Amino acid sequence: MSINNILAKKIGSTTIFKDGESKHATILKSGPCTITQIKTQKNDGYNAVQLGFEPAKKLNKPLTGHLIKTKNKFKTLKEFKISEDISNKIGDSIDVSIFSKGQYLNITSKSKGRGFTGVVKRWGFKGGPKTHGQSDRHRAPGSIGAGTTPGKVIKGKKMAGRYGGEQFTIKNLEILDIDLDNNLLYISGSVPGARNTLVSISASNKAFTPYEEPKVEDENKGSK
Repeated sequence: MSINNILAKKIGSTTIFKDGESKHATILKSGPCTITQIKTQKNDGYNAVQLGFEPAKKLNKPLTGHLIKTKNKFKTLKEFKISEDISNKIGDSIDVSIFSKGQYLNITSKSKGRGFTGVVKRWGFKGGPKTHGQSDRHRAPGSIGAGTTPGKVIKGKKMAGRYGGEQFTIKNLEILDIDLDNNLLYISGSVPGARNTLVSISASNKAFTPYEEPKVEDENKGSK
């Protein structure tokens, strides 16, 4: 078994034309990653592989010792659980060539952090009336509970608070194109997060038909 996980950064978005149809695509700069640790059922109780992403200038002594076998330093280390042993070894490089055009991916990342927000932005409340002298109630939440019964604010009530910065996994996003030279993946649809957000990518179990480049016929073939 070979690894089918990789780390990436969200670069931006663009438009790709496929079969005469315009499709929104998210650009991910994916890898190259390096295998920094391999865990096995026999030694660790479960199978997993740890990947290092993006070079770092300086690390503390524990991390430096941990990465001594790879002879490199990395900003990000992330572990992926796998179902069985893999054929890769520590120090092997993983890039976008492990995927193919038309394949489906599961992508995990954090959404944009928006800080402390009110109920209109956080939950889509419409706010209070804008007439009859209520000039300061346009974005107010309104009543938050009954009086005597139950005499408290019910748990889970939608109110103002911290919004964004939550982890989401978007499943079955199609690979529209792959740039092997620049390690870029063009993914159909949107990926949570702002630019430069760290993204975890894993291959989906959804069946797909590998994309084949159309053959270009020679114009001079068959001519006399």
